[in-house]
Amino acid sequence: MISTNAMSHAVNRLYRYRKSISTREFRARGAKVPRCETCRLHQDYCICSLRKLSNSNIATALLMHDDEVLKPSNTGRLIADVIDNTHAFLWQRQDIDASLDALLKDNRYQPFVVFPKAYAMPEQTVYERAVEKKNGKIPLLIFIDATWRQARKMYRKSSYLHDLPMISLDLTVHDDTGKGSRYQLRKAVIDGQLATAEVAAHVLTLFGESVNAQHLHLWFDVFTYRYQKGVKQNNKGDPLAVERYLDFIAKQQLEQNS
Repeated sequence: MISTNAMSHAVNRLYRYRKSISTREFRARGAKVPRCETCRLHQDYCICSLRKLSNSNIATALLMHDDEVLKPSNTGRLIADVIDNTHAFLWQRQDIDASLDALLKDNRYQPFVVFPKAYAMPEQTVYERAVEKKNGKIPLLIFIDATWRQARKMYRKSSYLHDLPMISLDLTVHDDTGKGSRYQLRKAVIDGQLATAEVAAHVLTLFGESVNAQHLHLWFDVFTYRYQKGVKQNNKGDPLAVERYLDFIAKQQLEQNS
């Protein structure tokens, strides 16, 4: 378990870049909340000091819709909070981002796109449970971070994703909560729809990283609860989220030191 309070990672850098080129202020719900510029939560409920990186052997890449980068309710950045080897890119309508193109061609990585199998191309390999890994290559999980309507369009228009093997989750198998999504900040368009961070946590288990999956789930719960505290919503989050998360972190550190 790697400790860090400096939450400068790919998603936060992308956020700062996107904000720097904005010609007008992004007015999301809760725009008047005084927010921490790093975790994007109310300053009184900042979670920056709680962040711990995992010891994951997975790499992730977020292909983010322009709107999603600026939303304080975005959960994609929670993946970067936990998985150190995380990359983030703005989706482009016409061309693939040059840095993303270089990443997909990097021989150190074995890329997978995470998306529902109903949208797979006819010849596209789809994994639903066990994942076939190439010797010595780091799995690179690519998540389309957007609303569901935006994500479908982004996938359809991104031909460079169509040649990659796809990971598609059957949530009746992988959702062990029995309650579907624990994300209360936006309304799901379809039943069983999960936030990006929740999907990532489930996918980690396919690669044998169940401890890191639990880490991300618990961090997601901390974010959800603290976010709602800051915007004075009817808080449906777990009031013990921080306590459960810190207990988990302490247990992991104890095991690593023993």
